[in-house]
Amino acid sequence: MAADMGIELLTEEQYRELQTLGNFDLKTSSWVQTPANIRKLGGAIFSDRRYDTVFVYHNGADSYYAARGFRGSLRV
Repeated sequence: MAADMGIELLTEEQYRELQTLGNFDLKTSSWVQTPANIRKLGGAIFSDRRYDTVFVYHNGADSYYAARGFRGSLRV
């Protein structure tokens, strides 16, 4: 979906940088870019901010979290 929109998912590093600009995903979480070897095995990575800390988690890409949003960047 992100590719169809012309954007790239944020990497974990970019997501952490985003969190220095404000407090995002305090009650939600967002998919972030997942390394190809993890995706090949069916996994995916997502992140959020809780307890004033940025957390990175994993789950199956086809899990019930499939409707989770994502954070992306657009280069112009």
